[in-house]
Amino acid sequence: MNFDRKNLTNEQLLDLYKKLIKPRLIEEKMLILIRQGKVSKWFSGIGQEAISVGITSVLDKDEYILPMHRNLGVFTTRDIPLHRLFSQWQGKANGFTKGRDRSFHFGTQEYKIIGMISHLGPQLGVADGIALANKLKKNGKVTAVFTGEGATSEGDFHEALNIAAVWELPVLFVIENNGYGLSTPTNEQYRCENLADKGVGFGMESHIVDGNNILEVFNLISELKASMQENPRPVLLEFKTFRMRGHEEASGTKYVPQELMDMWAIKDPVENYRNYLKATAVLTDETDDAYRAEIKKEIDTDWAKVQEEPAIVADLEEELNDVYRPWEHEVFNHSEEIENIRVIDAISNGLRQSMERHENLVIMGQDIAEYGGAFKITDGFVEQFGKDRVRNTPICESAIVSAANGLSINGHKAVVEMQFADFVSTGFNPIVNLLAKQHYRWQENSDVVVRMPCGGGTQAGPFHSQTNEAWFTKTPGLKVVYPAFPYDAKGLLNTSINDPNPVMFFEHKQLYRSVYQDVPKDYYTIPLGKAALLKEGNDVTIISFGAGVHWALETLGKNPEISADLLDLRSLQPLDWDAIYASVKKTNKVIILQEDTLFGGIASDISAMIMENCFENLDAPVRRVGSLESAIPFMKSLEDQYLPKVRFEEELKSLLAY
Repeated sequence: MNFDRKNLTNEQLLDLYKKLIKPRLIEEKMLILIRQGKVSKWFSGIGQEAISVGITSVLDKDEYILPMHRNLGVFTTRDIPLHRLFSQWQGKANGFTKGRDRSFHFGTQEYKIIGMISHLGPQLGVADGIALANKLKKNGKVTAVFTGEGATSEGDFHEALNIAAVWELPVLFVIENNGYGLSTPTNEQYRCENLADKGVGFGMESHIVDGNNILEVFNLISELKASMQENPRPVLLEFKTFRMRGHEEASGTKYVPQELMDMWAIKDPVENYRNYLKATAVLTDETDDAYRAEIKKEIDTDWAKVQEEPAIVADLEEELNDVYRPWEHEVFNHSEEIENIRVIDAISNGLRQSMERHENLVIMGQDIAEYGGAFKITDGFVEQFGKDRVRNTPICESAIVSAANGLSINGHKAVVEMQFADFVSTGFNPIVNLLAKQHYRWQENSDVVVRMPCGGGTQAGPFHSQTNEAWFTKTPGLKVVYPAFPYDAKGLLNTSINDPNPVMFFEHKQLYRSVYQDVPKDYYTIPLGKAALLKEGNDVTIISFGAGVHWALETLGKNPEISADLLDLRSLQPLDWDAIYASVKKTNKVIILQEDTLFGGIASDISAMIMENCFENLDAPVRRVGSLESAIPFMKSLEDQYLPKVRFEEELKSLLAY
């Protein structure tokens, strides 16, 4: 192995050595503790330390790094106190996740490290968002994100690289090619000779690096960082390396040929660098022994300290309170000046006024810039706010949602427009696993709103007509809003953008241009979780949202003899249980109308809660009305049959006659 010190001083060489041996000595301690049953699980980075240490040593303390679960060297080089790392691994309160996530699945703003989730790929998009925020701030900062050769097969890898290339984001994409994805060798994972070759397809600079040579890593990253500050751009780096332990300790290495293990043992990054330093008289045996003794003492001292920490005690209130970031709704007084506008105008106005109010707000989506979006909601926004803040995106929902999360991590607000709510399925993973869980896992909120043009009635067929709110009301950590009127749409959108938690904001396409209402011209907000009582009566409670509210109003207009409370939920998560229960206890009968198919829809949960909490007040079973159990069809006659509007009146009268 050839080491080139270039212009590094002896002190710098020794500093790198100390940083290199620290994770190795910690791992050796952990392997002993595993055999003793004192550590439950471990992902070893033995043999790969030079990559983590080399990169982290170059980046500034305030530059974000997104490591994987065998990048201990990132955490130690950032000087996280060992007792806090040990507390995290042992699930103690002094860790970073309050015992809610394990090992390296955590982030910390204090040390500018954002840990991975088990789905691997989404963190690449998060790095894009962090880098975009840096670029908007013009601070010259670089972001580094790690992945393994296995995760380069995921769609998120390709989406994130494409976005970074198109937007010229200063991201170091670090591939640690250690030869195996768990037990699957590289020749069963991809056909190109080198993963760095993939950079060509994205128009991206790429390099192949000896990942076991600490000086090669350090020197290249130093050169790239300086260059990227002058010329912001993404760079793909393939580090050739090897892991000398199993994917995790329980899996072992029996699937690896012994000759391969022997070959890479000779390339050990720690021993080879140690031998080089000794051969050049930079390191003596006495100094080496002193370094190791100092680190081992720190390890033993901090490990003993953690053993004295009490185990996590479950606190129900704390667990539930940490699902969302606490936030107080702010009321804004507006003038009496109003205008009669459509739902689509109200959403556009609210989005525009929120962009004016929040200078750190970025909106992203397909065709939303000069074209103004598929429904022209952002028409004219580029002229007012510029393309930095109104960003056309490639067709890559998953990485864009992840990037929105990265923007939030780095001090921005983000609104993502799904061209149609149906398309959210390709961005489902980061919504339910990053946005929804982030605050609960490590107390970092996701300040993201995902706009969801949805719903049937326009003969748009199975892929442009879904109303899929139930996918998200099921997921703790998300808020779900679904207005039916222009006034609510504007006020609730403003609130959703103010709220630091992730919000899925549903906009019914059929209502866009068909429903008018007087709406204040000024900026205003409406609190989430408050239903609107549109009509009052004594015979039945009708609960609905979105287009269903208008179907119910139409039905009541045709049947003036029906005395009904009509509740427009407006917000599905949180739900206004007080309003629901109060109405049910007054009328003693309830029917729930939703556009979604019945099974697994939110009407089922509302029905169950009413049964559990208002059973003695009911004079009839709770009635649910929804769409047919099929995909939504294209032809009008088939769509009319599918939607519940035609069945609602009959079901309502049947309930009243019970």
